[in-house]
Amino acid sequence: MSMALRHDAEAASEPRSEVQSNFIPPLPRVTIQCFCETSPLHAALTQASADRRVARAHMTVQMGGIAAAVQAYADQPTPNVVVLESTANAQAMLDMLDQFAERCDPGTNVIIVGHTNDISLYRALKERGVSDYLVAPVPAMEALRALSSIYESAEASTLGRTVAFLGAKGGVGSSTIAHNVGWSIARDTQNDVVIADLDLPFGTAGLDFNQDPPQGIAEAIYSPERLDEVYLERLLSKCTDHLSIIAAPSTLEREYDLGGDAVEPVIDMIRKTVPVVVLDVPHLWTRWAKGTVQAADEIVITAMPDLANLRNAKNLIDLIKQTRPNDRPPHLVINQAGVPKKPEIGVADFAAALEIEPSAVIAFEPQLFATASNNGQMIAEMQANAKPVEAFRLLATTLSGRGEVRRPKKSAFGPLLERLRLKKG
Repeated sequence: MSMALRHDAEAASEPRSEVQSNFIPPLPRVTIQCFCETSPLHAALTQASADRRVARAHMTVQMGGIAAAVQAYADQPTPNVVVLESTANAQAMLDMLDQFAERCDPGTNVIIVGHTNDISLYRALKERGVSDYLVAPVPAMEALRALSSIYESAEASTLGRTVAFLGAKGGVGSSTIAHNVGWSIARDTQNDVVIADLDLPFGTAGLDFNQDPPQGIAEAIYSPERLDEVYLERLLSKCTDHLSIIAAPSTLEREYDLGGDAVEPVIDMIRKTVPVVVLDVPHLWTRWAKGTVQAADEIVITAMPDLANLRNAKNLIDLIKQTRPNDRPPHLVINQAGVPKKPEIGVADFAAALEIEPSAVIAFEPQLFATASNNGQMIAEMQANAKPVEAFRLLATTLSGRGEVRRPKKSAFGPLLERLRLKKG
């Protein structure tokens, strides 16, 4: 068994930023087997096994506790991680754990879930090489954190956060929002940021940052065998001291029919090198695009305040909430609000229908945005005191884990959305 025990009190004494405390890195490709004695833990671990952070791991949950584990491994090797629950008193638990240790292969990490909060038990478990001890009840996210901490090496602890930006409809300005927010995060936090332009045929990151790199993200995607940190560094274009982009080719000489996991190795490599990765996802719904959005640590949906955007944003938000039950809802940006002579859905009604308070509302300012785009500049570089600059800064703060998303009141557009869903069905 592994020899690293983390006491809750010791962990609590370690200084951790708010972002760090909320961030749980994904698990590697390992096998995890759980043996429960109570139904609440079985339910929590089952919920954890469906989380996006466990997508690469193989996790099974069953009843039986330590006794079932002893029997299960009588004639088979133990997996990478074993989670064992015991409702017994301290001495009985230790006796059963000693029996299990006879069947446990070297290198297997063991997490014990008990019902006794006793420092002497912690020490006894540490002497036996238990990786972690959790006191019931254990919520799903606490279990995920314990599992992830086993593999929290120096590399894993610096794994960058991914923020996926997606438009509810084509042309709503999702890329513009992504680029300006990425620039703001780099400037305000002084952390290194990479913006990855995933719109291979039509991406605009190179134009927006006045860069014309000869190579970019397509080379990384289509040459996975060459992908390492040195090769990645050659593909990045440095925009500021803390901001780089990996641009799209934006050419039509070839068709970009990507496989379902084609982008994943590139994102994994980038997030090993910088604290924040901004993913500029094009408005399409392929297997790779869907997987990229659902696997991101944060999701930002940009929409204009009209009916088509409302329907699409509602569909996206509902799906994301369903498939990411342990994550907070996606962030909503309402862009180009207040277009003259254009009928719009009011911001309050739009947000209420989606049951998400917007993280930012960007007013329609065509002169400002068009000039910045044509000059290859960010809005803050054009006009530091412009209203959108403050919105980008606040959104960057929210994405850093410091903002709260409120749940708005019900909207009159709820019945309309319901009718749209019925028509689609």
